[in-house]
Amino acid sequence: MPIKIGILGLGTVGCGVVQVLQQNALEIQTRSHCEFEIKGILDRDLHSERGVTGDFLLTDQPNEILQDPEIDIIVEVMGGIEPARTFILEALQHGKHVVTANKDLIALHGHELLDAADKAGKELCFEASVGGGIPIIAALKESLAANRITDVIGIINGTTNYILTAMAEQGREYAEVLAEAQKLGYAEANPSADVDGLDAARKLAILASIAFNSRVALKDVFVEGISKITREDLAYAAELGCTIKLLAIAKHQDEEIEVRVHPAILPNDHPLASVNGVFNAIYVVGDAVGETMFYGRGAGSLPTGSAIVSDIMRIARNIQSSSKSPLNCSCYLDLPIKATSDFHTAFYIRLLVKDEPRVLATLAQLFAEANISFASIIQKPRGEHQAEIVLVTHPCREGSLQEALASVKAYSKVHNIHNVIRFENGQ
Repeated sequence: MPIKIGILGLGTVGCGVVQVLQQNALEIQTRSHCEFEIKGILDRDLHSERGVTGDFLLTDQPNEILQDPEIDIIVEVMGGIEPARTFILEALQHGKHVVTANKDLIALHGHELLDAADKAGKELCFEASVGGGIPIIAALKESLAANRITDVIGIINGTTNYILTAMAEQGREYAEVLAEAQKLGYAEANPSADVDGLDAARKLAILASIAFNSRVALKDVFVEGISKITREDLAYAAELGCTIKLLAIAKHQDEEIEVRVHPAILPNDHPLASVNGVFNAIYVVGDAVGETMFYGRGAGSLPTGSAIVSDIMRIARNIQSSSKSPLNCSCYLDLPIKATSDFHTAFYIRLLVKDEPRVLATLAQLFAEANISFASIIQKPRGEHQAEIVLVTHPCREGSLQEALASVKAYSKVHNIHNVIRFENGQ
């Protein structure tokens, strides 16, 4: 008997799922030892041409999919919170396994949905919710399960990576490249979820929860976007032998979890520094395996469809072998979240100051009073009687840095603090 599938949504990702199932049918059947049949697809628009065809029911009535007793697996690719959350809960109640690509839903309601799946004795899989076609969730849950994971650092938003790459390589300004990304379809008309870091924060909450076996909510993640990054900052980073990326950073140290998303200055020899354009990559450190990195396309119809179908195949093998469904949630710990003030990094600080004697000495004194010293200093003239100074600190507490910046803002010789950017990798 074939495994029968119902799909909720026939947009870009839904079409990708259908296409992967159809074009790779022989390989999928051979590798999973079972046949698959798309029984029905829910779509609000039954008339637009989607580019996929097949012998399946196309309906705008959810119950025709959710309550069909023949359907074994529901694939949710509608996006958004509602009605996706309600549909998934109903599918589980009707005894169906569920596969979803919905990062927003998993980040906000994952605990509820995973508990519902456990209660129903069914599987809820969400490989495609992070990293598109990159198999990072399976790697963390299975391939790296013997490790104590200490670091998960990722470029997990293609829009911001495209923007920062173009700015760095072409010396262009943020607004110009953002407009280009929107024209090319890499950025939404309202790009705030991407450029303000929220998309990456949602994905990081999912990854950190799995990697550290302790629940991390979206509200736990410190978030800062890329809109303040300028071509001048990228030029200075290059002068320092570095580049700037929007990083999603999760660390497990001293029995605390640190989770933050923000622009970060990376040394050029870091594995993530060469990840450019719309590509994603996730760098993982385990105590046994050491450093690993997962790289690929973080979005798109077929890459995301690939991840969804891999989850379908995993569930199907368990159905065929009558295997007991595993516990869906692996969060058996309850670790505290590190306070933002206790983050410990080096900092890049770019200021415009009066070009007068003792200004630099006074700045050094203000930072020294917060127990912060400098690793390097760059000073360049900027018009009459003005200078631009870039200070690179040694690693220090975020709270101490903020204390120093408050004193710097009050110093009459400082015209403006243009930007403050964290370093990664201890630089």
